[in-house]
Amino acid sequence: MKHVFHPNGGSVANLYSLNDKNVWVAGHNGMVGSAIVRRLEQENCTIITAGRNQLDLTKQDKVIHWVSENDIDAIIIAAAKVGGIHANTTYPAEFLHDNLMIAANIIEAAKQKNIEKLLFLGSSCIYPRQAQQPMKEEALLTGALEPTNEWYSIAKIAGIKLCQAYRQQYGCDFISGMPTNLYGPCDNFHPENSHVPAALLQRFHQAKTSDAPTVSVWGTGTPKREFLYSDDLADGCIFLMKNYSDNSHVNIGTGQAETIKSFANMIKNTVGYEGELCFDTSKPDGMPTKVMDVSKINDMGWKAKTSLQDGLQQYYSWFLENQSQLRK
Repeated sequence: MKHVFHPNGGSVANLYSLNDKNVWVAGHNGMVGSAIVRRLEQENCTIITAGRNQLDLTKQDKVIHWVSENDIDAIIIAAAKVGGIHANTTYPAEFLHDNLMIAANIIEAAKQKNIEKLLFLGSSCIYPRQAQQPMKEEALLTGALEPTNEWYSIAKIAGIKLCQAYRQQYGCDFISGMPTNLYGPCDNFHPENSHVPAALLQRFHQAKTSDAPTVSVWGTGTPKREFLYSDDLADGCIFLMKNYSDNSHVNIGTGQAETIKSFANMIKNTVGYEGELCFDTSKPDGMPTKVMDVSKINDMGWKAKTSLQDGLQQYYSWFLENQSQLRK
């Protein structure tokens, strides 16, 4: 008999199977959601989606009604209002409110519908600014958050705690996965509200096409970050859906760090830009180091497969093929 990993007690019987299941991917158009859809296409399951024009995830009555009216066995919550440092500090109310509502509404609807399995996706920014590196799952709520993304972090922490509360009170098989910094197809390339990989990729590409002599990089270039290709994250999510059932959230990443300067140079080389880097120290660095301890998921038998160099090549190829859509 196959088993589900249970860190507090060896293993428990009955591995969750996606065979012949109806799986709702909330947020299927985003970078994470679209990667999960691609990965689920390899499973013998039916993928259910609902666009923003069909369902407003911030409205509880609409979410509960929609879930009740559809035949759904499992849910993966990849929907979120996301962005980098600029977006978080410019729109704190939306980042806190919208992400709280998305988590609360879907999780409550899942409980009411007796959904078999739910995976909530958080973010590595849930950990304290001064957390010991690499960050273990146990570091959650042991210190103050990074101020530049605290609104998003608090909402994601609330989602984790909701899954734990519903598991404890109602016996729901709701779990949480914590992705590290991500990049990949369908990323957000907004010039001000994007994350580091998308912002840098677009900046270097524009500099290359315009023969600009320099490219500006926010901050000092010294912070260390971990980067995971979105398709690897999706594979990790499906692994957890099938093989994990417990209270604690689980980190999903590579466990390997690059300085922002090193990462910027890798993107520069991927794009083929030949100018110089210029670090804008008037811009914030964010956390000095943010790398996750991924020993828990590694010990279960899962590891990221895509190297950073290969991932960036695929990332840039997708960007080049989809520029017309990105400009819309």
